[in-house]
Amino acid sequence: MEVDRPGLAAFLRRRREQMQPEDVGLPRGQRRRTSGLRREEVAVLCHMSTDYYARLERERGPQPSEQMIASIAQGLHLSLNERDHLFRLSGHTPPVRGTTGEHISPGLLRILDRLEDTPAEIVTELGETLRQTPLGVALTGDTTRYTGLARSTGYRWFTDPDTRKRYATEDHAFLSRMFVSGLRELATLRGTGSRAAHCVELLLDQSEEFRRLWDRQEIGIRPHEAKRFVHPGVGVLELNCQRLLDPDQSHSLFVYTAAPGSESYERLRLLSVIGTQPLH
Repeated sequence: MEVDRPGLAAFLRRRREQMQPEDVGLPRGQRRRTSGLRREEVAVLCHMSTDYYARLERERGPQPSEQMIASIAQGLHLSLNERDHLFRLSGHTPPVRGTTGEHISPGLLRILDRLEDTPAEIVTELGETLRQTPLGVALTGDTTRYTGLARSTGYRWFTDPDTRKRYATEDHAFLSRMFVSGLRELATLRGTGSRAAHCVELLLDQSEEFRRLWDRQEIGIRPHEAKRFVHPGVGVLELNCQRLLDPDQSHSLFVYTAAPGSESYERLRLLSVIGTQPLH
């Protein structure tokens, strides 16, 4: 397939002009003359240089890679149909849809963009973090940086000791059972050959604790309503967890809040001040 440069440029310009700063969590400012987003703002959202993005809108430059198109589709908050159209305009075959996809729906992104003062994250059904709010990063660290199966919290729980440091020690045994139970259900649901089944195979080979819990055949262990996080700067935070599910993509938006007036509420406010500053 060849690139439809005029079609690609027109589609990108139109989508950029339709988006407003508040749609993506950006301040509008008082001197804005652009009807929608500026090119430099879109470039930041898409994790690319302004020059590169501008060349696409001007029908110039090399054919963008599939990875670059996926980043643009996410940055512009495209629907799945719009994403697939963008891939075709760029001369690529659209990714296969399904539960393993990582394209976040515009609805979930719009909600996440409005949660700047709240810890929140969007994760796949395998527990892979796709996006975090700044306060979410401050709470648990940047969990989007991992690659391969290490992106899954459940996999890291049994293979990376540092993962457990962010959770209260007295909750570790329950969380281990919960991760195993959830992975058993998911592997059964998705079947042999799925990423969930592959994760089970690796953990059975690598973790004695996982093997022991797997043999217990437990099913249906669900998270507690409140989770206890341990932050090296502010201490223990007991946070309620609300979940919003996108059934088409099997993505979940988790939002963490503290009861007003509680000690955790004050610690969460302190964390919003400390942010991601290095702790000494």
